[in-house]
Amino acid sequence: MRPFVSDAQRRARLQHRQLLAGDTGASPEQLADAVVGLHATTPSTVHLSAWAREASMRPERLEAALYEDRSLVKHLVMRRTLFVMTRPLLAAAVGAVGARVAASERTNLLRDMRRNDFPDPDGWIDAACDAVVEALTDRGLSTPELRGALAEFDVSVQVSPGKSYGGPSPLLPRVVNLLTARGDVVRGVSTAPWHQARNTWTSMTSWLGAELEPLDAHRGHVELVRRWLHAYGPGTETDLVWWLGSTKTAVRKALAELDGLEVDLESGDVGYLLPDDLADLDEVPPRALLLPALDPTTMGYKQRGFYLGAHAADLFDSTGNGGQTAWWDGRIVGGWMQRPDGPDIEILLLEDVPASAQRALRARADELAEWLGDQRPVAGFPSPLMRRHRDSQ
Repeated sequence: MRPFVSDAQRRARLQHRQLLAGDTGASPEQLADAVVGLHATTPSTVHLSAWAREASMRPERLEAALYEDRSLVKHLVMRRTLFVMTRPLLAAAVGAVGARVAASERTNLLRDMRRNDFPDPDGWIDAACDAVVEALTDRGLSTPELRGALAEFDVSVQVSPGKSYGGPSPLLPRVVNLLTARGDVVRGVSTAPWHQARNTWTSMTSWLGAELEPLDAHRGHVELVRRWLHAYGPGTETDLVWWLGSTKTAVRKALAELDGLEVDLESGDVGYLLPDDLADLDEVPPRALLLPALDPTTMGYKQRGFYLGAHAADLFDSTGNGGQTAWWDGRIVGGWMQRPDGPDIEILLLEDVPASAQRALRARADELAEWLGDQRPVAGFPSPLMRRHRDSQ
């Protein structure tokens, strides 16, 4: 008979392991490792996720870890999503998914080039890759600057002719994507404020001061699954496959090597834990949380009922992107948004909560407004709830 893990215990684990049970004094590196990478598709998410877990974390401290110490690296990895990771986690993530994504990028490039009767597409891609890495060694360039520096490779092919979304597709940015997946190129210094995106590109070796040594694909999967089970477990095979953007075969091999412990969940699904991690964790006193859009906790699972309840249609889109969320006692109870005409934070509840919860959420909103000051980061994914609220104003 399999052990049973209740939803309440899953919520307690989620809060303890993902540093949502109270300020801990965690460093930027500890914060990133605790959630197996901070989501970074929207630049402000990195900072708002850090603030939600450690209220003393100022943007300049995270920016220093990213661009001065370079102990954190921003890179496109799992699910072709941008994450901020420590260097050891980066080596695992690039190893696990990099080769497969790079092969897919090259296949797509070759397909479009051949459809355009492009001469020697394989040779052109290899030459372009070498030229990009050389151009980015020991310096950072924006995409327009890179295209200007490598004008002989700044060519386009036609894609999806006859379609409304078809047209010329520049090849050089796609070569950069391929090199990024391989771990040869990385986002360098940003020239924009912390809540905006305006990155430069540089070679990974130049940025790190040493060659990145990715794990092989299997070892990378094992390391990522091990970290995920510690931070997010118990979770299902479906959760892991979705979070990794990988295959059932790769996940099952990693679980087998880790001796993943099967447990029964309240949903009726089978979940997994690390074999020495079955002991219950202490319950967390009810606490108000405000998490940004695409926060790693919100996005850590495919099967989200134990903390999301019936609010999926209000807070997620059809592809699984989650908006800004308000939490009470380990559960999502609504959303939040910054007022368009000032710094105040509005709480948008989706269910009745006790008066104590309303007071705690209001206090947390005031803390966030004070932390933001006059900064007005744009929510990268405005949830259906947020859009309805804006339309009603």
